[in-house]
Amino acid sequence: MTRRISVVAPMLNEAAYVQSLVDDLAAQDFRGEIEIFVADGGSTDGSPELLARAAAGVGLDLTIIENPRRIVSTGLNACIARCTGELIVRLDCHSRYAADYISCCVRAADETGAWNVGGTYEPVGRTKAERAVAGALASAFGGVNWTRDAAGGERVEADTVYLGAFRPLAFERAGLYSEELVRNQDDELNLRIRRSGGRIVFDPAIRAQYVPRGTLRGLARQYYEYGFWKSVVMAHHRQVLSGRSLVPAAFVASITVLAVGSVGSPAARAVIGVEVAAYAAAATGFGLVALRARREPLGLLPRVITVFPVLHLSYGLGTVVGAAAVTLRVSRER
Repeated sequence: MTRRISVVAPMLNEAAYVQSLVDDLAAQDFRGEIEIFVADGGSTDGSPELLARAAAGVGLDLTIIENPRRIVSTGLNACIARCTGELIVRLDCHSRYAADYISCCVRAADETGAWNVGGTYEPVGRTKAERAVAGALASAFGGVNWTRDAAGGERVEADTVYLGAFRPLAFERAGLYSEELVRNQDDELNLRIRRSGGRIVFDPAIRAQYVPRGTLRGLARQYYEYGFWKSVVMAHHRQVLSGRSLVPAAFVASITVLAVGSVGSPAARAVIGVEVAAYAAAATGFGLVALRARREPLGLLPRVITVFPVLHLSYGLGTVVGAAAVTLRVSRER
């Protein structure tokens, strides 16, 4: 039975979220020992001071570590190097955690023997813009972390999970997070864990909520980076991580080719018209389903419909550019 937990989290200018992180950690129902390491990437908004003060106020065992390289991987690795727990639970400042989050992670890890366990990811928003993004992310049409297994109620083996709770053995056998990656560190690490003989288990009882970006520009930049670094990971391991992740790239490629071809081809114009119309219909249908499921007003539908192409086009373009960058680098090295 696991009795000591290490919590690790990266942080950069998260002043608006550190109090909720502390509140959620203080409310955990896990009765064993918890040590917390947070890697700060040079925050300029007072996040470290706010976090330290809030943690001290509720008696949390929290240590802040400097992360001069600023990226998530280096911060997490610096934290992991200090961990003494039997289970290392990775958290994110932008997320909220149920009171039984850690105890559910412990139960799943103990009962399955998996090297990494994780659970459901529910995007939530405060402003209308964040709520619209959350509605799109919660949909099968737009959700990067959406999983069909969430509604099943059963534990299942998975290729990757949101955040994760790791046995130290996972890092001993598979290595730490790749410090060459700015994004997609989790997918890449989970791939190495599975190749090293470890299992990854998704447990819907492990529940987290995530506050997404509230601007289309910020969302576009985030998903462009996701797509770009996904290509880097796939090229490095010479493996497609999931066929679903290639769909946005295919969409971008088809739209580009048809747009160029439509200049002199009525047939191309007709095809691109059908494709755009089908996409708009899908965005509308999935948007309606997502809003009804979340009990959101239908007035948010135009915003949700706008979010879908931002997600897909940004991710797809990033994937294409990332693939081109990798190909160019390889050709130069030969």
